[in-house]
Amino acid sequence: MLHDLIIVGAGPVGATLALSLREADLDVVVLDARPAGTPSKSDRSLALSHGARLIFERLGVWSHLAATGPAVTPITSVDISQAGGFGMTRLTASEQDLPALGYVVSYRALQASLDAALARANIAVRFGAAAKEVGGTATYAAVTLQDAAAESLTARLCVVADGSGAVVAGVRRERRDYGQVALTARIGLAHSHQGRAFERFTGAGPMALLPEGDHYGLVWTMTPARAECILALSDDEFLRSLAMHFGSCVTGLVDVAHRRTFPLALEVARPIVGARVAMIGNAAQALHPVAGQGFNLGLRDAHELAQAVIDSQRDAIGTRPMLAAYARGRAPDRLAGIAFTHGLVQLFGTDAPFVRWPRGLALTLLDAMPAAKRAFTRAMLFGVR
Repeated sequence: MLHDLIIVGAGPVGATLALSLREADLDVVVLDARPAGTPSKSDRSLALSHGARLIFERLGVWSHLAATGPAVTPITSVDISQAGGFGMTRLTASEQDLPALGYVVSYRALQASLDAALARANIAVRFGAAAKEVGGTATYAAVTLQDAAAESLTARLCVVADGSGAVVAGVRRERRDYGQVALTARIGLAHSHQGRAFERFTGAGPMALLPEGDHYGLVWTMTPARAECILALSDDEFLRSLAMHFGSCVTGLVDVAHRRTFPLALEVARPIVGARVAMIGNAAQALHPVAGQGFNLGLRDAHELAQAVIDSQRDAIGTRPMLAAYARGRAPDRLAGIAFTHGLVQLFGTDAPFVRWPRGLALTLLDAMPAAKRAFTRAMLFGVR
């Protein structure tokens, strides 16, 4: 049986694509490795831009998600600064006439809201179906499952939205290891954060405090060796070290919990489309967490690909011209997102004096030029058009 579309991965990006096609009268099958009825294995925080909220509002997901209480925390301002040098800029929601610049959201709560929306829309999800290999010909895409007893599936187009899953014929995945890890933790506060986030650039790498419920979520970039030392500190020693790196701009840090680390790398699929196959989200690009761009870029991948499918005749779905047009359309936003995050890591990840001064000047000028600041902020919220 030839389906119109197979989506590999029912995570937030794959589910967003499926829900965006719910009224398109297409035969869509979604594959997910999770067993049916099971939540995400682990919870983590996601930074959603205002543009991401608009996508979820159109899909009827946002109201359900926002009703889950502390699972959604608005970010009303972001203070950006560098350690050991001058220069600071503050981005605010009021400057953009928005209720919030973005939101810190529980991954588990978001996935539950998306699963519920898929069920309401009667979109077929095959749980416990892990893809092993994806390939295509001029006329169809084929998906082989890890379960050797299961039959292969075919479709006009297969979209891979799972960055850790199937091998895709004709697509290579380039990886650049940053030689760093991100140390994450929950930081308790003696006062309300008032929706204020902090992005701090240090010689060892960027670090961020994101408002989350009644506390901050910390993302602290460092070398693996340094992370081992920081993890070994007592809670009081950890908080003193954290306060020293952030300086006087952050106060009232009273406790720390759930310290853990994960490696950081840039992974990019080349190309993002193949014979009857497209890659979106982390399958297309997995970015450094600085500035919180990767997840939002993946949601825009899903939104734009859904529009390309809807605008195509059924027989044209998955054809070379259709996928080539989609890839061209995504190139400016995608390449800008990759270059922006990678550039921040390179520019602000060094403590050399000859770099510290010009980047301080750049932060100062950005803060002093309202038009430039608005354009910079809108690019972060909505992508490059």
